[in-house]
Amino acid sequence: MVSGSSTVMPLAELAAEEFNLMQGSYRINVKSGGSGVGIVDLAEGRADIAMTSRDLKPQERQRYESPRTRFAEQVIGYDAICLVVSPAVYDFGVTALTRDQVRQIYSGSIVNWAELGGPDMEIFAIGRRPGSGTRDTFNEIIMGSREAETPGVAYDSGESSEVKFSTQRSDNAIGYMGYSFVMRGDARVISLDGIDPTIENIKNGSYPLARKLYFVTLGQPSPGAGAFIDYILSPEGQQIAIDNGFIPA
Repeated sequence: MVSGSSTVMPLAELAAEEFNLMQGSYRINVKSGGSGVGIVDLAEGRADIAMTSRDLKPQERQRYESPRTRFAEQVIGYDAICLVVSPAVYDFGVTALTRDQVRQIYSGSIVNWAELGGPDMEIFAIGRRPGSGTRDTFNEIIMGSREAETPGVAYDSGESSEVKFSTQRSDNAIGYMGYSFVMRGDARVISLDGIDPTIENIKNGSYPLARKLYFVTLGQPSPGAGAFIDYILSPEGQQIAIDNGFIPA
C-alpha cells in the first residue's frame, strides 16, 4: 500500500497501473489522505510507502524512528504550489501578488480585491485542511510557520482538484494547489513576487513555493516497495511524471 499526499497521488496511481501490468510478483494500491496521514500509515504498518509533498517534521522522526529503524526519503519529482484566482479576478487585472499580499489575504488583513487593484468584491480565500503537506509548505513559506493561523480563510479544501473547481466556478476566490493540477486544465495562475511557476524556476528554486515530492519508507523497505520505487525512478516512470504535468527528479 502507498498512502499519503493528494498531490503525489495522481503520479503514484498512474505509475502503479503500469507497474502492476508489467509484472506479476507485486500489486501496488494507492490511497490519499494527506502527507501526515501517509506518515502515520507507514509508521503503523498500514502502508509500505508514504507519499509526501513536504520534508518530514522533526516530531515525526522523534516519534517513529529508533536507532535501528529510520525514515528514508526518496525524491521522485518536483512540484510547486501555485496560486490561482477566479477568472473574473484574473481578467480584471490581478495576475501577480507578492508574498506579503498573499499573507495579508490569508491573515484577514486584506478582504476586498479592490485593495489589490481588482474588482470591488469580497475575497473568498480557500485554504487546505490540517494534515495536508501543501498546507504545511504554504503556511511555512507564506505565513511564517507551519502551525500559523489563517483567519482569512473562508473554506478549507481537502484536495487540489476541489480548489481548482471552486476557483473556476466562482467570481472572487483565491486558492493554492499543486503544479501538476494546474497543468491539467485552464486554471488562472498568478505570479508570486514577480516569478512565474515555470519548470525552470521550480527546479532552480527561484520560484518561492517550489518543493520536492517524496516516497518515504521506514526501515528496510519490502521487496514490492523497493521494486516500485525503482520503477518510478526509471526512465519509464519519470516519463509518466512528465506526461502528466509533474517535473521529473
